[in-house]
Amino acid sequence: MRARSSSASSSVGSIAAATRTESDPVALEPIGDHRIIIHLTPTMRSRCLASGEAHLRHAGDIDLIPSGTTAGFVAETPYRSLQIRLAPRMLDHAASKAGRLTSVRLGTHHMLRNDRIILLGQALESDMKAGSPSGPLFAENVGMALAVELLGLADDAPRQATRLSGAQLQRIAAYVDENLDQPLTVDILCREAGVSSSHLRAWFKAAMGITVHHYVLQRRLEHARQLLLQGDRKLSDIALEAGFSHQSHLAKWMRREFGRSPGELRRSKN
Repeated sequence: MRARSSSASSSVGSIAAATRTESDPVALEPIGDHRIIIHLTPTMRSRCLASGEAHLRHAGDIDLIPSGTTAGFVAETPYRSLQIRLAPRMLDHAASKAGRLTSVRLGTHHMLRNDRIILLGQALESDMKAGSPSGPLFAENVGMALAVELLGLADDAPRQATRLSGAQLQRIAAYVDENLDQPLTVDILCREAGVSSSHLRAWFKAAMGITVHHYVLQRRLEHARQLLLQGDRKLSDIALEAGFSHQSHLAKWMRREFGRSPGELRRSKN
């Protein structure tokens, strides 16, 4: 088995993910986390360990295994999957913010199809492959978004729409700019805005046209660009001051967002 993994934790729970290539039988023992398995192989025949039934899985099929549940299957050929572990506390937090007064009980689902879960899984996998350049913030965002999706499987009640005020947006912007060299989590920004995490994600994107994560990334990059143009400081120092864990991450995101490397940006001031 080959695996690439990533994890993040916050005050509302934790999320962990791993991309696996396996050929041996998969026996999932009961654990404390919910498990989301997104199948990545185009076609894979499998047999359920419990019932012996045969299934034909396709890329994009999702298995949802609630915490404390046993599951497993035997695959006829090696296959790839993205396996995500989500702390129940994260789901309970999403439920609380949505006004639910009781803990959410998930059922087991096999070969579920959900485009939003697929997109969130792809985003998490891409961030994992990139070395998690934004630290735990992105994984935490994805974890809470997944929690909302799982909550939707148990509760289809409509959500009440509203928006962030101008003052709330200003507080968020000011806090981000003043703390670019520090971890910036959704929970912290929620406290600044005085709203729940699920509302912040939805209302911020509605107001700004981009996600909270992308906004923080843009502000980090702009700060780094200004530092590059102001002097000859080491790129590693600039990366840390702008909130990037390594100068290579800063360089990668500058090329992606600005179309130029840090060196090219620095030379452009002359």
